Amino acid sequence: MEVPAARADTIVLKNGQRITAARVVEENGRVSYETPAGQLSLPRSIVERVERGPAPATGPAAHLPLTLPPAEAAEDYDDVTRAALHDSSIDRSYISRLEEAARGGGVEAAARAAAAHKAAALFELRRGDLEQAIAHYRRALTFAPDQLSLLLNIAYLHLRRSEYTAALDYLERARRAAPDSADQAKLAGWAYYGLNRVDQAVEEWKRAQRIRPDAEVERALEKAERDLEAESGYREGETRHFVLRYHGGAAPQLARDVLRALEEHFRAIESELNFTPAEPIGVILYTEQAFGDITRAPGWVGALNDGRIRAPVQGLASVPAELSRVLKHELAHSFIQQKTRGRCPVWLQEGVAQWVEGQRSGESASLLISAYERRTSLPLAALEGTWMSLPDQAAGYAYAWSLGVVEYVVATYGMGDVERLLDAVSAGPSTQAAVQSVLRMDYTELERETIKYLRRTYQR
Repeated sequence: MEVPAARADTIVLKNGQRITAARVVEENGRVSYETPAGQLSLPRSIVERVERGPAPATGPAAHLPLTLPPAEAAEDYDDVTRAALHDSSIDRSYISRLEEAARGGGVEAAARAAAAHKAAALFELRRGDLEQAIAHYRRALTFAPDQLSLLLNIAYLHLRRSEYTAALDYLERARRAAPDSADQAKLAGWAYYGLNRVDQAVEEWKRAQRIRPDAEVERALEKAERDLEAESGYREGETRHFVLRYHGGAAPQLARDVLRALEEHFRAIESELNFTPAEPIGVILYTEQAFGDITRAPGWVGALNDGRIRAPVQGLASVPAELSRVLKHELAHSFIQQKTRGRCPVWLQEGVAQWVEGQRSGESASLLISAYERRTSLPLAALEGTWMSLPDQAAGYAYAWSLGVVEYVVATYGMGDVERLLDAVSAGPSTQAAVQSVLRMDYTELERETIKYLRRTYQR
């Protein structure tokens, strides 16, 4: 089970463009909002209206409940932004002229070149192109190497892509530039947490709270401190791809067997998804009681992945088939999380994870077909966001439906198209756009074709 994200509003621009976003705030002549890539802002003068909910967020299914700090007013160069971005495109010739002026000019010329690249980065973020956004931030930093907001922005994007080591490189520069920045400490905490260095994450979040109390940091700190307390007596194991902690009462042989199973699953998923995660993956093995106390997950959750794989193993001395299956499922989430830069919707996450672990629709096909015929099936668009509040029966249906859709895609187009779909989700503006690009159909068609596949495969 992957820990997911929330729903969103829609910002309608005067040029007709629509931006799906979360936490939309209108103040001081600007419209600020949260996207899968971070917090962005637009002049209110170019916004026609804001449509509030219930449109689903397109991502991420990431586990980072944090937002970027807004840019300081002193860093705004509205004239540069207007000249660098117009006619729905980036004026690269204008930016090149600013760069040339910066090479022979002073501090102000360099600041204007940096502002142009920053505006271009935000433009690319709105289009969902994180690669180009990072490239523009890097270019901006060549003209303003100590500008705090640039360093925080690029670190944030690396965090969203689960590239924690890269994020820390920029955050260390940010700390040198602004030793008392609460935002730097906040992001550094997430980087350390992602690297399974929970003690350092706690230290950074405590520092952030001393500088400026923050509700998001408070929640993250409380969770990390629960982890530290629970894991204080845990033993450790490590391989090339995993850092494992397990309850002191568990058999060391179990830990070794778990690591061996995980490494086998790692190689299999690496081959299926044609992807290798860049960072080591944390694994925590709990008693049943500790799993419930620490994760506070619904009763139907047997294991979860919130950046670290968490599974109860009480009473086990080896790795039975069921635990191996669960570990493979949760490991698939780690691959998908990093492959899609944290942008994968829950239905696709869970569908792929179930397929990878070896599940097939089987008996659930009749339930899905019946629900579709009665017009009581949930549309995929409604399953992009969090499932954590679903009651048991609805959660079971959501898992079955997600598996059915992914099974149809694999059976019809092959695993290669699933891989391409995940890549398109990573790079595109929405999951529906990715489905259209790769499979040449919209959600409605995908649902209809899935039911056709289930009928001919399981109702003979």
